[in-house]
Amino acid sequence: MAVDVQDESPTTGAGGVVVLGAARTAPERDLIADWAARHHPGAPVCLSADDLDRVLADAPPDTRVVPVRVTWLPPTRAVEWADGTGAPPERSKPSDLLALFGHRRPPALWQRRLARRAPERVQVVAGEPATLDDLARRHDDEAREEALSAFVHRAGVLSCERAERAVIGDHYTVPRLVVEQILASTAIREKVRALAEREGRPFDEVLDEMRGRLADLAAVQNPLSIDAFRTALSPMHASAWDVEVDTETIEPLRELNRTSPLVFLPTHRSYADPLVLAEVLRDHDLPRNTVLGGNNMAFWPIGPLGKRAGIVFIRRTSGDDPVYRLALREYIAHLVTKRFNLEWYVEGGRSRTGKLRRPSMGLLSYLAGALDDGRAADAQLVPTSIVYDRLYELDAMAAEQGGQDKSAEGLGWMARYIRGQARNRGHARVRFGEPFSLADALAEAGDGPHRLDKVAFSICDGINRATPATPTALVTFALLGTGGRALTHEQIRVSTAPLLDHLDALGRPGPREGLHDGGLSRTLERLVSGEVVERYTGGDEPVWSVRDGRHRVAAFYRNGAIHHFVNRAVAELGLLAASRAPAGTDPVEVAWNDALALRDLLKFEFFFPPKRRFSDEITAEADLMDPAWRERDPGDLLRETRFLVAPRALRSFVDAQWVVATRLAGLGRDDEVDRKAFPGECLGLGRQMLRQGRVVRPDSVSTELYAAALDLADNRGLLDAGAEDVAARREAFRDEIDEVRGRLGELARLEDRLTEELLA
Repeated sequence: MAVDVQDESPTTGAGGVVVLGAARTAPERDLIADWAARHHPGAPVCLSADDLDRVLADAPPDTRVVPVRVTWLPPTRAVEWADGTGAPPERSKPSDLLALFGHRRPPALWQRRLARRAPERVQVVAGEPATLDDLARRHDDEAREEALSAFVHRAGVLSCERAERAVIGDHYTVPRLVVEQILASTAIREKVRALAEREGRPFDEVLDEMRGRLADLAAVQNPLSIDAFRTALSPMHASAWDVEVDTETIEPLRELNRTSPLVFLPTHRSYADPLVLAEVLRDHDLPRNTVLGGNNMAFWPIGPLGKRAGIVFIRRTSGDDPVYRLALREYIAHLVTKRFNLEWYVEGGRSRTGKLRRPSMGLLSYLAGALDDGRAADAQLVPTSIVYDRLYELDAMAAEQGGQDKSAEGLGWMARYIRGQARNRGHARVRFGEPFSLADALAEAGDGPHRLDKVAFSICDGINRATPATPTALVTFALLGTGGRALTHEQIRVSTAPLLDHLDALGRPGPREGLHDGGLSRTLERLVSGEVVERYTGGDEPVWSVRDGRHRVAAFYRNGAIHHFVNRAVAELGLLAASRAPAGTDPVEVAWNDALALRDLLKFEFFFPPKRRFSDEITAEADLMDPAWRERDPGDLLRETRFLVAPRALRSFVDAQWVVATRLAGLGRDDEVDRKAFPGECLGLGRQMLRQGRVVRPDSVSTELYAAALDLADNRGLLDAGAEDVAARREAFRDEIDEVRGRLGELARLEDRLTEELLA
């Protein structure tokens, strides 16, 4: 009748084995009884808590408890399992959901008919058995406040869940009974008791609140819901991009996942990031991640379906709710302890500028806490890059940088997003960075207040190194550096060639093939159809330039690759500083000190390595310009170099800093700075300066860039209203930035001359 997953050879006699069955209907009870009679004849079958209590009371310690459940397979999965392919369907269709309906819990009236007519759809699954003595020891160690029968029942359910994965595959990992497991732990109850004492509240009240918070957080991975989720949300991404994956980086992940949970930490540029990554993992037979995302996306239908498809919707801020923070911390610890793969977006939100944002530390601190407490031995962190050469949502993000309010997510928003994605055709590139051990990273970071900052830097550095420079990024990099001039096809090709050569010299991932053999024409066509670039055909040959009002969008694409050129830009500015040094000073020392000052000035915009590695990288950049740079005049070296990148790479960020610094310098000593309102206040000044030509890049007028500059000012203590010397320090800050702007202007004039020679 049913195909069995046997636990071992049949055992005679009632004393050696207890069959712990999980059955919801009479047909399931009959199936389990039939299985027990064939595999463990004479063994008692416990189908209720009373049965289990009665048997455990008299059972000897060496009694083996064999958990059993009935698994019902959907038609598609049953066919795959029966023909031995084990391959998932390419993509679920709405019609598939009708066939899948009820397969996890078919109505009792269907079950007998299914078992009779389609026996391949019925599996009696046996979990790993355990002796009663072993279960009792585990109970005393882990959950001594819970009844033994409840602990044994939960352990049996979890054992069957693990065995069921052999039937339904690794695409579906199902954390069950999460709330019960966490709250049964003696150690967790002690934490709840300590919190109740600190808050001056009754233990039972805080425990009930903890149970409610965990229930709100806990997600499962129900196969039917996963298929429904994929089908319902596929219009948000399926037709918008052709997804390219660096397959060489996947096999190591599969190997690591056999012994350790993986924590995927991707870039966040689109609402569709989790959907794209989930399909990549599925296509390459990696388990589905438990995704930690913001509760702004928990509206219908994403919320109800997503929670059953492994998405944990968390609050953006936990405010003054210590019970919620404890619940979230213990839930994450539970997941990593049980070796479920996790995924969250370390930036905390989508990048509005295209480059990696500063990391949000909350979830990382909870994960590190699980290792510090001894709850988990380790987790492998996987820096993950997802980049797009065309994004529908960029218009909205560019408008937000210009001061427009963010649209609230909801069903109407989702309908508009899907309509927009139907017109969006491009490429998405997924690339995994080198994974590394969290335990090793924490040990290397040592103790101290910046311990997690060092781990976060390793994550972000790994993401940047994995992120390829796309054709779109390099073309917009070239077009944004022309001062508004339009370029011919050949001039764009010639302008991007030195950038490609530089990426090759650094060993960074780049799109050399993507800009040859018609690739440049295709890239320009995508930018034109996306209304980022304008093509003018009224003369003797076509020319291209960035459209009016689209500089923020173009900068978003450029910034996806900008991190590959920041060190080069710092080296150029350092050499220019050395060329201005008084006679008798060491130009190498001047250049190095300037590089350190720039590293500090730009530390809230880019991720710089520790000083020793930073020194090596800056030296390598200078060596690429000329291996004999130490013996040469720095000014001559800059004038004779093949290309310059500092004005194009850094001017927008430094201009934004200057606007913030100018605004701060104009405040009175006792004027308070409203952190939330200040970036918006800078928009007016930035727009004025752009009209006056005092700032030169329209994409520098951005609340996102102003917020980063304000973080830098705060780091330097410049927001401390009332401080005696704050006015003088604010003016010095403005002047420091203005001096860098002056050098960028000088390099821009030199770049114009080099560009003219290059294009000629």
